[in-house]
Amino acid sequence: MKTVALFVSVALLFAGCVNEADVDTEAPFPPQGIRTISLDGAVEISWYPSQARDIAGYKVWVSGSYDGQYELIGRTTQTVYVDEGGVNGVTYYYAVSAYDRDGNESELSKDVVYDTPRPEGYDVTITDRFVTPSLAGYDFSTYSRGQYDDEYTDVFFENISGIYQLSVWSDTDIQDMGYTASLDEISSAPLVGWAPSGTAEAIVGHTYVIWTWDDHYAKVRVKQVGAGGVVFDWAYQTAEKNPELSLAKGKNVSKRNPLSRRPQ
Repeated sequence: MKTVALFVSVALLFAGCVNEADVDTEAPFPPQGIRTISLDGAVEISWYPSQARDIAGYKVWVSGSYDGQYELIGRTTQTVYVDEGGVNGVTYYYAVSAYDRDGNESELSKDVVYDTPRPEGYDVTITDRFVTPSLAGYDFSTYSRGQYDDEYTDVFFENISGIYQLSVWSDTDIQDMGYTASLDEISSAPLVGWAPSGTAEAIVGHTYVIWTWDDHYAKVRVKQVGAGGVVFDWAYQTAEKNPELSLAKGKNVSKRNPLSRRPQ
């Protein structure tokens, strides 16, 4: 009996040593390639999948500043997460960590990733200013149609010699970004290339970026166009000079004078 007990004790001790040696204590690397897309009252965060074979999932964190305190807002086994707790016009900084099946967790991702939710709208119709001027203009700040030459109109529609155009005032800029599969395909405003004439031909499937007189950015994607007007989807950044559709960081932008608004 003593011999059997001794054998069992040695076997258990040996097994314990082997298990302890096999315990994984190495944390995975932090996720990389963090990207965001501004949505209406939300932000979509995505990243590259971890290369660790024992990865179990990811944690998504948010803060009010890059070097501030980050709060855990969700877990996922996917490489995309939608933060639905955003407020339009407020900027959020995001980080992601990865954890494996043994509970080892990486440090937070190092990418400087931030975004600002913004309102959006769908199937808006504005008419030809020569036919129905009272419904030919659109004001992004109030999300409303109105008189094409109203003081706050950001973009209006017109038929010039058979060419349907989206037009802006002299204190506003517009640029045709070409064909896009969706409104979200254009994520930032261009630095150059604004139309000198302040007009762009309205083409179905094209997305246009608009830099408003008060330093906000908007984009519209044309869905239909004809004699009855133009139908478009839109997104507008309520935060002045800020992420989605803002100019590159560090560019000096001065507020322009909204006076003397006249048709081009």
